[in-house]
Amino acid sequence: MTSQKIIRPNANSFCAIYRLIDLALILGLFPLVTMAYGIQMESMYLMTALLASVGYSLLAESFNVYRSWRGSSVISQMAVPAAAWVSVCIVMVSVIFFAKIGSDFSRVATGGWMIAVVVGLVAWRLVLRQVLKDLRRRGHNTRKVAIVGVNQMAVAMREELDTNPELGYVFQGYFDDRSHDRIKEECPGAVLQGTIGELIERTNQGEFDTIFIALPLKAQKRIDDILKSCGDTTASVHLIPDFFTFNLIHARLSEIGQMQTISIYETPIFGFNDVLKRLFDIVFSLCVLSVIALPMLVIAAAVKFTSPGPVIFKQYRYGLDGRKIHVWKFRSMSVQENGSKVVQAKKGDARITRVGAFIRKTSLDELPQFINVLQGSMSVVGPRPHAVAHNEEYRKLIPYYMLRHKVKPGITGWAQINGFRGETDTLDKMEGRVRYDLEYIRNWSLWMDVKIVFMTFFKGFVGSHVH
Repeated sequence: MTSQKIIRPNANSFCAIYRLIDLALILGLFPLVTMAYGIQMESMYLMTALLASVGYSLLAESFNVYRSWRGSSVISQMAVPAAAWVSVCIVMVSVIFFAKIGSDFSRVATGGWMIAVVVGLVAWRLVLRQVLKDLRRRGHNTRKVAIVGVNQMAVAMREELDTNPELGYVFQGYFDDRSHDRIKEECPGAVLQGTIGELIERTNQGEFDTIFIALPLKAQKRIDDILKSCGDTTASVHLIPDFFTFNLIHARLSEIGQMQTISIYETPIFGFNDVLKRLFDIVFSLCVLSVIALPMLVIAAAVKFTSPGPVIFKQYRYGLDGRKIHVWKFRSMSVQENGSKVVQAKKGDARITRVGAFIRKTSLDELPQFINVLQGSMSVVGPRPHAVAHNEEYRKLIPYYMLRHKVKPGITGWAQINGFRGETDTLDKMEGRVRYDLEYIRNWSLWMDVKIVFMTFFKGFVGSHVH
């Protein structure tokens, strides 16, 4: 019996064309720029263009450049490919500088090529975005949509379609076999267009191109019956499982032998992404440590000579996959709690030393964690590690709390730059922090890490910080 794969990944059929356009820009603009400056196109330039195109292709996949940008802001769509290319340029310039081969290149031509490429990458996307938006708003290249089921998922889908006309989907109505009264109880503003049987009949008459089924997965029998009915039409059918909206960390298709599965609780940082993030951590932490080495010596001396005890405080925290790690900090308190009960520091806490109060407020106490990053137990960006005692307390109170350990803990994170930094003296604060941590894991990209590091300089270092 031949094994048939039931679930197949849905890929944009134009992605291959997008990749070819990008590569054509990178490879084609170099000879054009060199010709414009009257420079002969030598093999060194050709090799540079080829290596740059390969590097951009790898980074573009990591930055998720070729995903669907429907509904995304124009700034995001333009910034991500530009950031990928700028990253390639930084690497190229560094290699040329350290290899001392700068004399083999025309600085004007090479710089002009780099600028021309980033302009080209942004320009053709702007043109395509505007063309598609105009076509869809005029009613071209659109699909008429019906939604089966009336619930919060269905309403959210309708709002998404209505607020993003450039998606090319035109909402036509809800269909459900339940009565109007039951529908109004759950979603007062929703208007029912008819039963599922009427939907099938009208779809066969050509009224609808796409059907979204927004039903909870526990209604398996009902979904199966609807799918069989839809199988008698030519409409495209999409299922919106309820757990996808709220609980998935990073859903993706996986294969176990000849069987396909959908991962529910998974990390996005695997394979090449894992290598890329680790390289970023190593390079960034080495650069930072080379700059802060002298300030760290000054802080260490201040800690040592103003209060008794060690300079470095090592505390057990949960790392990747919940494994215990030692996290380093400059000691800022007169006690070193590392047991089954750890009392969070509060504002004006008598245990905090005078030097400790300053380095905690400015986050200077966390500088030794860049050594943790070099060791590989932490990352520059990720959910902040909590004391083991706090983990054991909150994992019983907050659903999906431990999923924040599907990636390495970080020195800074998405929660910290969004205001959840410092003491978590209420359950609401910890729930907010966990919510942002899980959002980071769902949406991770190298570009997101770069953005968080950049925003940390403006939001994350100074403020209330007592934990």
